[in-house]
Amino acid sequence: MKNPILKHGLSLLASISFAVMASTTAVLAADKHVAISQIVEHPALDAARQGIQDELAEQGFVVGKNLKWSYESAQGSPSTAAQIAKKFAGEKPDVVIGISTPSAQTLAASARGIPLIFSAVTDPIAAKLVDNLEKPGGMITGTSDALPIEKHLDLIQEIVPGLKKLGVLFNPGETNSVSSVKQMTAAAEKRGWVIVEGGAAKSSEVLAAARSLVGKVDAMYVPTDNTVVSAFESVVRVGQQAKLPVIAGDTSSVDRGAIAAVGFNYYDVGRQTGRMAAQVLKGEKPGNIAVETVQKTELYLNLGSAEKMGITFSDALITRASKVIE
Repeated sequence: MKNPILKHGLSLLASISFAVMASTTAVLAADKHVAISQIVEHPALDAARQGIQDELAEQGFVVGKNLKWSYESAQGSPSTAAQIAKKFAGEKPDVVIGISTPSAQTLAASARGIPLIFSAVTDPIAAKLVDNLEKPGGMITGTSDALPIEKHLDLIQEIVPGLKKLGVLFNPGETNSVSSVKQMTAAAEKRGWVIVEGGAAKSSEVLAAARSLVGKVDAMYVPTDNTVVSAFESVVRVGQQAKLPVIAGDTSSVDRGAIAAVGFNYYDVGRQTGRMAAQVLKGEKPGNIAVETVQKTELYLNLGSAEKMGITFSDALITRASKVIE
C-alpha cells in the first residue's frame, strides 16, 4: 500500500516542477534576438552601434538578460557583408539592423521577411531600401544621416574664403557617397566652385587618392564615406604635409585630425535607431514607422591640426563650436 504522505509529496513536487518549467518557458518566450551588421569599424559607426544598444536597454531589452545580441563587422568588404546577411537570414532574429548603406542593402537582399532597421544611411531611396520616407511599407525602415550640404559648404567657405577648387574623397562604389557628392557638386557650382574628385575603392587606396589632389585643390573634404573614414589618418597626413586643410562630414573625424566639421553625433543617431528597433520588438510593423532624419548638428574644431595645415580660425568660429580640440 502506498504511503499517502509520500504520494502527496510527489504530487506537490510534480506541481512545483511544472510551475518552474512553465515559468522558464515564459522567460525564454520573452527573449528577443537583434542581429547587427556593420560595414566597417570606425568611431562614427561604432558610436551608432553603442547608441542602439543603450537605447534598447532603456526600452527594456537588456543584452544578457532578455536580449540576444549578435554583431558582425564586414571589415570594409561588400562580399563579407553579403555573407553576414546570409548568416543572419538563417538565424532568423527578431530584428536585423544594418549600420551603413552597404550593410543595409545586403540585409535587405538576403534577410527578406525579417524586420530590418537601417542606421546611418544617407539616401535610403537611392539605395533602394524604401521608396517612400513617410510610408516605407514592407519590412524596412530606419534613420537617415543625409548630410547638411549647405552647412558644410558654408563652413568650408568661412575657413577658406578664397577657395575655388574643392577636393572630395570618396568611394565611387558607395551609393551613399555618390549621392552626397552629386548634391555637393550641384551646390558648389552655384558658388562658382569646382569639385575635384578623388576616388578610393578600398581603404588601401585612400592615401594615393589624397595625394592625387595635392596641387589641384584649395582644401579637401571627406563626406561620411565609410571607406575613406576607415583610413582617415592617411588623409590627415597628406593634409598636414601639403598644408592643405581637411574638413570632414562627421564630427568624430575631428578627433582624428580633421580641422573642422559640422555634423551629427552618431551616438545620438544610434539612440534614434534603437528607439525604432524597440518599437518593432514590441510589435509594431517597420513599414508603419516613417524613416527619420537627423536634424541637430554640432560644430567641432581641431586647433592643433588646423595650425599644422596652415589655418587659423576666427574668434567667432571658435565661440560657436560645441567642441574645441587644442
